[in-house]
Amino acid sequence: MRPLTAIILICTPICVEVLFAQNNQEEDAQERLLYHIESLTDMGEDGMDPVFLAETLEWLWSHPVNLNSATADELRQLFMLSDLQVNNLLQHIREHGQLISIYELQTVDGFDMHTIQNILPFVTVAEKHQPRRHFSLDNLLRDGENVLFVRYQRLLEEQKGFSPPEPETTDANPNARYLGSPYRLYARYRFTYYQNVSLGITAEKDPGEEFFRGTQPQGFDFYSAHLHLRDFGRLKALSVGDYLVQFGQGLTLWTGMSFGKSAEAIGVKKNGPGLRHYTSVDENNFLRGAGATIQMGPIEITAFCSAKHRDANVLDAGDNDDGVRVITSLQQSGLHRTPGELKGKNAVREVIFGGHMAYKGKNLSAGITAYQMTLDADFRRNLSFYNQFDFSNNQYRSLGIDYSYLARNVNLFGEAAIGDNGRMAFLNGIMVSLHQRLSVAMVHRHYHRAYQAPMAAAFGENTRASNEEGIYAGASVRLSPTLTLYAFADHFRFPWMKYRTYMPSRGSDYLANIHYRPTRDIEVVARFRRKNKPLNTKEPAKVRTLEQVIRTQYRLHLSYPISPTLSLRNRLEVIRHQYGSQQQKGFMIYQDILYRNLNSPFAITLRYVLFDTQGFDARIYAYEHDVLYAFSFPFYSDKGMRSYLLVRFRAQPRVDLYIRLARTIYTNRNHSGSGLDRIEGNTRTEVKAQVRYRF
Repeated sequence: MRPLTAIILICTPICVEVLFAQNNQEEDAQERLLYHIESLTDMGEDGMDPVFLAETLEWLWSHPVNLNSATADELRQLFMLSDLQVNNLLQHIREHGQLISIYELQTVDGFDMHTIQNILPFVTVAEKHQPRRHFSLDNLLRDGENVLFVRYQRLLEEQKGFSPPEPETTDANPNARYLGSPYRLYARYRFTYYQNVSLGITAEKDPGEEFFRGTQPQGFDFYSAHLHLRDFGRLKALSVGDYLVQFGQGLTLWTGMSFGKSAEAIGVKKNGPGLRHYTSVDENNFLRGAGATIQMGPIEITAFCSAKHRDANVLDAGDNDDGVRVITSLQQSGLHRTPGELKGKNAVREVIFGGHMAYKGKNLSAGITAYQMTLDADFRRNLSFYNQFDFSNNQYRSLGIDYSYLARNVNLFGEAAIGDNGRMAFLNGIMVSLHQRLSVAMVHRHYHRAYQAPMAAAFGENTRASNEEGIYAGASVRLSPTLTLYAFADHFRFPWMKYRTYMPSRGSDYLANIHYRPTRDIEVVARFRRKNKPLNTKEPAKVRTLEQVIRTQYRLHLSYPISPTLSLRNRLEVIRHQYGSQQQKGFMIYQDILYRNLNSPFAITLRYVLFDTQGFDARIYAYEHDVLYAFSFPFYSDKGMRSYLLVRFRAQPRVDLYIRLARTIYTNRNHSGSGLDRIEGNTRTEVKAQVRYRF
């Protein structure tokens, strides 16, 4: 019997024995949080930064938003409400008075039981406003919260990069082995005072990087620190250290992660928060310096500056005929495990400065963004036909105008941007609540093929906001109090060539998602998605042509309790990938067992997965539960099984311990990974341990 299979069979009866207790409200909040994160990430699109989302919603669980006194900005912090829902709620309170019960939201346009249950752990209904806070050292020390995280993670099987070195090989190629140890280490301290003060430091060491020796005598490979103040009179925000800037619809300037298409179909509008503290471990895509936002009535003015080094592949001046230092590519991985990778660490100095001015009225918001980015070396891409319009310089400027207009049940929004090469990009959208049971959204985008946006993250099919035109339509239809249909259709075209697509092309993306929730704890989801995105033909030919690449997915998901403390989740997903005349098929099925008990310090999650796909193109993604503030979204490819066990133990009211063991067993191959990450054998086992201390 397989080891993790045995663990599941042994633990299941143990879990069943401990029954008949009420659900833990905190566990319910975490389940709602995980559900929302999965809905944003399981579409295979770029997702909102899950760490920031988790931090915000966990804070709101212990400091819920009072719906009777909340502002529009406070309601947007929930990330689960559209601007139409926010506007309808505020209008309802103005016309009918304060809410008596949370379930009165069912009478507000755009709110159904699914939405209400999602936000329930993070909101409250109270008559009185919160008293005004007085900021003083005594209050900060008394009411402030300190949290310390330490996380350890590693693969148990030996990867090629950690195998004993062979002198002949390493002498000929110093990059043939990793320099450091095989574990990942993460540490973070953060102090918060409500949502007004955030002070923290984050450190990370990746597998293969040295730690307090050799090339890393300072310990961790990456350090990040921030101080963020919010809502201090006219000072709406102040960021010092590492931070993010996010404005408009992301077409001009949006650092950090952003969301793409969502299974809930109508969540297409971004609400840029402006300045935001940074606590993630992406080692390149953030700002380091200072920024501030001043509010004067309806006018907000933001200014920011940043100067930091980032990873890049660089040719020194002596290596070029013209004697100029040249950047051949910017690195994104943040890995520094070999001499070759270390050579590119912090190789380029990046300076960014700019600002944003916005008018925020009752129904109309409008803003203008401008910034400049300068690199201390010439960026010269290895240009080809498909990428000849990409950014290739040492300096970039951009200017953008964004807007949002609310009129009863209609929300118009958009952004227009222009780069310093004169090329433009446009995005315009509309969200309409046609009926209490029907909401629709449409987005049109037109991104010129030569619009260069190295720091944009706008809605679209491409990873960059360029060379794309498209129209998206989504709808949410509440068929009954327990049954909701989400659907979207996206038609797009690429006017110029792309990577692996050496001629103009067009494609489509369709989704239908039926969500059935007969009770608070029972959930059934059925999903169909079909995406067509052409690529070059695989057949060699003098004249390159395109072939249709169609990816069709079917999903059936069921979640239900079998006792007050034990619940089950089942999912079946089937995929068919058609590339011209070649076809790959696959399926994935999993069983989750979740144990939650208010009277027990333990919370346990088990999963057992069977998967069988005919190749990498037919891979299937599935979100997994992980330790707090860590997120796993692996894909299943080839044939095999996977299991994981996650245990949270509350040693004391302020101390949480997490242990996670995950193992994949392949039945059709005897290795996994490639290059220095290659593992000989058909198993891949990962262990992760974390402690959280709140004081």
